[in-house]
Amino acid sequence: MWAASCLASCCAACACDACRTVVSSISRRSARIAYCGLFALSLIVSWILREVAAPLMEKLPWINHFHKTPDREWFETDAVLRVSLGNFVFFSILSVMMIGVKTQKDPRDGIHHGGWMMKVICWFILVILMFFVPNEVISFYESMSKFGAGFFLLVQVVLLLDFVHGWNDTWVGYDEQFWYAALLVVSLVCYLATFVFSGLLFHWFTPSGHDCGLNTFFIVMTLIFVFVFAVVVLHPAVGGSILPASVISFYCMYLCYSGLASEPRDYECNGLHKHSKAVSTGTMTIGLLTTVLSVVYSAVRAGSSTTLLSSPDSPRAEKPLLPLDGKAEEKEEKEQKKPVTYSYAFFHIIFSLASMYSAMLLTGWSTSVGESGKLVDVGWPSVWVRVVTSWATAGLFIWSLVAPILFPDRDF
Repeated sequence: MWAASCLASCCAACACDACRTVVSSISRRSARIAYCGLFALSLIVSWILREVAAPLMEKLPWINHFHKTPDREWFETDAVLRVSLGNFVFFSILSVMMIGVKTQKDPRDGIHHGGWMMKVICWFILVILMFFVPNEVISFYESMSKFGAGFFLLVQVVLLLDFVHGWNDTWVGYDEQFWYAALLVVSLVCYLATFVFSGLLFHWFTPSGHDCGLNTFFIVMTLIFVFVFAVVVLHPAVGGSILPASVISFYCMYLCYSGLASEPRDYECNGLHKHSKAVSTGTMTIGLLTTVLSVVYSAVRAGSSTTLLSSPDSPRAEKPLLPLDGKAEEKEEKEQKKPVTYSYAFFHIIFSLASMYSAMLLTGWSTSVGESGKLVDVGWPSVWVRVVTSWATAGLFIWSLVAPILFPDRDF
């Protein structure tokens, strides 16, 4: 019995040491991917708790203090929001801590890249603590998350614009007939998908016999933007490529669909209400996948350029160096004064906003806590967030095309 106990203790100790070694080696090589993994873990935990935590939360008096016990869906939503709040607080604290980090000599650089066992423990504790905060705090966080999610959508737009322009420049840079043909084919496919999508939107969200002028306005406005994109891109003064215009056109149409699909299920112009469960699941899955990809891309993209983050080389202290160790000390000093390759504070802000956005996706954007504990349908804010984001995407894309002409002396 004693031998078995010792053997189990040794195995546990070895396992803990192995975990610490693996976590430490990964963090030193790629902290950004490790943070993405932690964010993905938060999504998994949110999804699991949404499915299984409701019966347990019903028994917590500081959560279920209503005269009448709310529906199960209320507790599912509350669990997701509490995990999201813990994730948001964790990354927000890291963001505040990393403000002003310019060189790798800064002690906070080690905090950003190391201490992963402690970070995971702190993240876990924060998530647990969120299940002890009052419902009023969660309700306030949910309201703020709608705005934070909107900001994250704008970040997605900027990343998408950066990606499509880079994609176009790469293929054009090959200066070969094959790549020009590939640009044309991809552009035609995107435009074809955009117009087919618009036809489906008219079919789904403007049913005959109902006054659906608002939905018609949203779809027509998106088609007008698609037309404007093509006109601006093909203008001789712009000299742009049709590929970015086609990709942004399809994305704007997708945002229009996402907004219309968020309309209340009892709205007569929402033709998807009969299949609301399937549509919600599909939209949520696509949204979560887009969120994870956006966060990973922002993490990788943040380190692609050091121009804006590099600090000018400060003069070294003039101290005498011995002939034998002078080169070694000079090399070590240069290593310490290397600028960081991306803004750590902005990097963590991306994760904070993504936490809000993922919470809105998992809760359907349209749930709120009323005084009686009932779910209050506020689907229209979700609709307007998506639609306004689509318009902002159009505006930013047009600006990216005309800004170099209006301000030729600036680098865009």
